[in-house]
Amino acid sequence: MDRRIQAGDLMAVETPEKAAQQPKGLGVLGWLRWIWRTLTSMKTALILLFLFALASIPGSLVPQRGVEPEKVAQIYQNDPALAEWYERLSLFDVFTSPWFAAIYLLLFTSLIGCIIPRTLTFVKELRRRPPEAPRNLSRLPHHAPVDIPLDEAARRLRKQRFRVQTGDGWVSAEKGYLRETGNLLFHVSLLGLLVAVGIGSLYGYRGNVLVVEGDGFANTVATYDRFIPGSQVNAESLEPFWFTLDDFKTSYSATGQELDYSAFLKVNDTDDYELKVNEPLEINGTQTYLIGHGYAPIIKVTDGKGDVVADRAVPCLILAKATLQSECVVKLPDAQPSQLGLYFNFLPSSDGHGASYHPAALEPELRLMAAFSGDLGTRSGIPASVYQIAPDEVLAKMKRSFMGSQALKVGDSFTLPDGTAKVEFTGVREWMTLQIAYDPGRTPALVSAVLAVVGIVMSLMIRRRRVFVRDGEVGALTRTEGSAAGFAEEFSDIVKVLSDGDRDVR
Repeated sequence: MDRRIQAGDLMAVETPEKAAQQPKGLGVLGWLRWIWRTLTSMKTALILLFLFALASIPGSLVPQRGVEPEKVAQIYQNDPALAEWYERLSLFDVFTSPWFAAIYLLLFTSLIGCIIPRTLTFVKELRRRPPEAPRNLSRLPHHAPVDIPLDEAARRLRKQRFRVQTGDGWVSAEKGYLRETGNLLFHVSLLGLLVAVGIGSLYGYRGNVLVVEGDGFANTVATYDRFIPGSQVNAESLEPFWFTLDDFKTSYSATGQELDYSAFLKVNDTDDYELKVNEPLEINGTQTYLIGHGYAPIIKVTDGKGDVVADRAVPCLILAKATLQSECVVKLPDAQPSQLGLYFNFLPSSDGHGASYHPAALEPELRLMAAFSGDLGTRSGIPASVYQIAPDEVLAKMKRSFMGSQALKVGDSFTLPDGTAKVEFTGVREWMTLQIAYDPGRTPALVSAVLAVVGIVMSLMIRRRRVFVRDGEVGALTRTEGSAAGFAEEFSDIVKVLSDGDRDVR
């Protein structure tokens, strides 16, 4: 009988106890190893990097609550259903959303898992000497005869910054280790960039505020319209400074195209500063950016008992960016005999038919569109926007004191038909919106980005190559895929160096 068949039969025989001990699957440890290897593979890292870039796109297309809160409010007003879906998907706060954080953390973990083994392999490679020269150099992709003593060949190759190893009748040299250095630098820089973003999220903060001409701002939590602190930020972390908006100037072309706008500030009651777009005010690392502007008509309201219950500049929400036609709301919870809510349209340059023909305040007109009296619901606990008189369920219970379109020029006044209020339009101011941000990870992020570019350039431009000399012949090959065609010219230079020593090789 065939001994191999006997052995196979014996191998096939198993006791029930032995069969029960063999694992039927990978097991918990096996699955954990598989998940870790998959997560730390280069393919997964590239996929996560692509997803990270893809996930950032909604942050550029959808208005972000931390940058453009007025546009977010406008979406809620114009399309509540769409705004609700945006809110569910965290599209108004993309960069602080759970799904964006998940991609961030997975990419962070994947990069660490890629970098550590590659670094260990690279360190071993740096310590390894060039291998012994092959016996038959004519089989290499590049070879040529050369008449030079081996010790002189080794000296000249060292002069060209090759790492050289000599043996009995041969010389071996290698160059291009910086290619892998650039590759590692790129990955470490990406990791540094993620760390910098994390530092900024923990120890940085940002906030938004709207400031009307003549008003001021102090860098305290209470003065922000919206404040987003890092988890390690408290009220004492904010840099103390303040400023007053003395003037706001905007220039337009004849066709109404916005050319430029600037805010003129009095900083800390001493310094005059012109704040422009993309030219932030920086005080000890805290940056103040100018991100938008609009109009704030000055509205004076006298209630039915003759008391002035409002006399202030009211910021208006922009309806048409091209002409800055806007809408604004005045809430008067202290008015007597009943609370009042007034809704206006503001036209910077009225055409006399309810529209604005130019964004500059050439012929400003304020139009009273609606007036409601009754309980505004300010004490009901129901949240309401400052650009909304009251929530729909509250507004439905209020009395309509006026519905129409009453035009007011500067200096004009109008008394509601039921006599509950007198409205006066006394002037126009402008407002600006600011983003104040402190990000300690900003400089490390910039350094990491620069190093990442340097690393990718090194990995693309530098090629690994080996040169061998034996028995009056020199041979060479490249260890970088796809670089053989460009190596022919360099090999010709190497041959010339070994022949006469007068030419350097890069």
